[in-house]
Amino acid sequence: MNKVIFYHGSAEIAQKPVLEKGKSYNDYGKGFYCTRYMELAKEWACTEGTDGYVNEYEIDTDDLNICDLSGSEYTVLHWLALLMEHRKVDLRTPIMEKGAAWLRKNYLIDISEYDMIIGYRADDSYFSFVRSFLSNEISLKQLNYAMALGELGKQYVLKSQKAFQHLCFVSFYPVDESIYYAKRMKRDQEARLAFRKVILQDDIDGLYMRDMIKEEVLPNDPRLR
Repeated sequence: MNKVIFYHGSAEIAQKPVLEKGKSYNDYGKGFYCTRYMELAKEWACTEGTDGYVNEYEIDTDDLNICDLSGSEYTVLHWLALLMEHRKVDLRTPIMEKGAAWLRKNYLIDISEYDMIIGYRADDSYFSFVRSFLSNEISLKQLNYAMALGELGKQYVLKSQKAFQHLCFVSFYPVDESIYYAKRMKRDQEARLAFRKVILQDDIDGLYMRDMIKEEVLPNDPRLR
């Protein structure tokens, strides 16, 4: 039996989370979003001026159908296509809109049959990285580097009733907004500052969004590895 501890930061105690309460415009659509790190969940629990809670769960993952987007068969572009499908991203130019549509067409995967998704979490700073890539300001190599900034790690998303049936509530922990909202903002600011240094390092020979569209760089292209 493969049991894993998950943490979920929230404004409320969630002893019995349900799939139906999930928001369809989250990173991977409707689901229950968790992390393996309590300290990170504490940051997610707080909004400005509001204390929160970290909910702790145990889940048996043995017979769950899991899509791990960090696996060798996927690239950051598969994650990005899912983000374009589900999140409300400010696409400010026709070039960005074209790039988003091309990614959905060529890299969007069907996650409807999975019980759980493992992948990046799109904090506010990450959206600036995504917009920079779609507008050809940074290369694919630079985007991959940027996704490690902020040390957010992976998030684990329960996507099916079967997954919820495997989830067992353990405990909850109050979170002080005055401490953890400041930590959340500090993490975001540091990621943005580091990203500015990435932009200044022009990747002349890199693969940019415009190149991918013109040259039809599909998921099996060796340049993506």
